[in-house]
Amino acid sequence: MGLTADELGIEKKVFDKARRAMLYWAMGSMSIFFSGFCSYYMVMNGNSNWLVFELPDIFYISTAVIIASSLTMFMAQNAIKKNNYGQVKIGLLLTLILGIVFSVLQFKAWNFLIANNIFFSGKGSNISGSILYVITFLHFLHIAAGLITLLVSLFKANKKRYSSDNYLGLSLTAIFWHFLDILWVVLFLFLVLNR
Repeated sequence: MGLTADELGIEKKVFDKARRAMLYWAMGSMSIFFSGFCSYYMVMNGNSNWLVFELPDIFYISTAVIIASSLTMFMAQNAIKKNNYGQVKIGLLLTLILGIVFSVLQFKAWNFLIANNIFFSGKGSNISGSILYVITFLHFLHIAAGLITLLVSLFKANKKRYSSDNYLGLSLTAIFWHFLDILWVVLFLFLVLNR
């Protein structure tokens, strides 16, 4: 993990193309994975014992936060093309902070659900609440992976390992982060529209 093209004896252009392809395959797999849970949600929604409840307002706030994080990520992407390392670091740091805020808000939303007797499992639980927890928690796990990639990119930006001629790593981080942001917006809209 983390080996360079030279260490693997591969031409850099081929190596970079493979890294990008692997990310796209991973994102495709994640999309199929979440589509399966959304399909299950739709099937179970027709059940006679389906519990209808309001989504926590915190989800609306977290959605705004994650959209803002995409804007700060765009800032970092544009800055590296001009070798503006200060802006790259600020953009990545703001994206990281907003990602952490999003994560904290997800925990607050789950606490709100628990306080309103919407449980994942056990006595008093309902499939509608359980699926909501699964979808949001699995997205949270992917956000955690995104935060790790942001930390790695921030570390590399601090070491000036990116430049206007060599920023594939930052670009892949940005693609993954934007994907997670879009995925959340789609999941959130799905949950809002399918109560």
